[in-house]
Amino acid sequence: MTRAFSPGGVPTSDVATYYRRRAVGEVGLILSEGTVVERPASAGNKAYPHFYGTEALAGWKTVIDGVHEAGGCMGPQLWHVGVVPPGGADPLPQDLFEGPSGLLGTGEEVGRTMTEEDIADTVSAFAKSAGEAKKLGFDTLEIHGAHGYLIDQFFWAQTNRRQDKYGGQTLADRSRFGAEVVRAVRNSIGDDFVVILRLSQWKIGAFDSQLAASPAELEAWLTPLSEAGVDIFHCSQRRFWEAEFDGSDLNFAGWTKKVTGKPTITVGSVGLSGEFIAALRQGEGSEPAPLTELQRRLERGDFDLVAVGRALISDPDWVKKEHEGRTSELRGYSKESLAALS
Repeated sequence: MTRAFSPGGVPTSDVATYYRRRAVGEVGLILSEGTVVERPASAGNKAYPHFYGTEALAGWKTVIDGVHEAGGCMGPQLWHVGVVPPGGADPLPQDLFEGPSGLLGTGEEVGRTMTEEDIADTVSAFAKSAGEAKKLGFDTLEIHGAHGYLIDQFFWAQTNRRQDKYGGQTLADRSRFGAEVVRAVRNSIGDDFVVILRLSQWKIGAFDSQLAASPAELEAWLTPLSEAGVDIFHCSQRRFWEAEFDGSDLNFAGWTKKVTGKPTITVGSVGLSGEFIAALRQGEGSEPAPLTELQRRLERGDFDLVAVGRALISDPDWVKKEHEGRTSELRGYSKESLAALS
């Protein structure tokens, strides 16, 4: 989850210590916060880490070496924010932001429409960062295609109104850009390196959005991405226990596994009371919650891995405590947890 403690895009020694601490705490696989590829305004915030450039990559080398020394495994999450609302204490010029049609989900035009040359350069930037991840010794990588950021903006009809081959009336048509990114990443790293793709139906500011309204539409969306080279789908939803479609209690990860046959990761308010958007946006605290329902779904085979966000921000030993049955020692989450790397 985004921490924004990398001034100028360079991960510091504090960032390396932060991730190493989670490896010591027995997290099986660490996926980094969003780390951006080499494009103008791909970050949207000057403290988001880069995954390009000599200094930033040296910082990530320190991170992965520390995680490995502690016995952990890790992958960077490769990201481009696309068109985002202006904001922050030191915002980037808004005319640098790029997207499929220069639009926010509200229809407001606050960025510029990417040319086909921009698209090709962005695809190459993802592939280049993927190659660097493998060179640095990371164990896997994740492509961020969720939550209304760039790749997701191509999926979403609200933000993709293009009339060329990167647009289209159907979700399958609008998957072309995402599939090209995955394919280029796969070509950069070869067949022996696991590629994870993070997806969501919901968007920041459009929490009830549903790209695929049925299992058939979900299959049409995901098949081109699967064929392009995705090994694992990371299926983000606000509450992991909620059914994705009527007539079944399968969640987003459960349905994705069913229609693609690929392993999936579930995520969404895991291990804590309270829904995570409220916790992040309104600052509401959350207390530890039992994992009974999560365990039931995991044992049923709905998904293969579980991602944990807020609980691991506030408690680097969350996994170890759960594993050892020390649930009385679990820490809750509060907005103060975001104020520092702990």
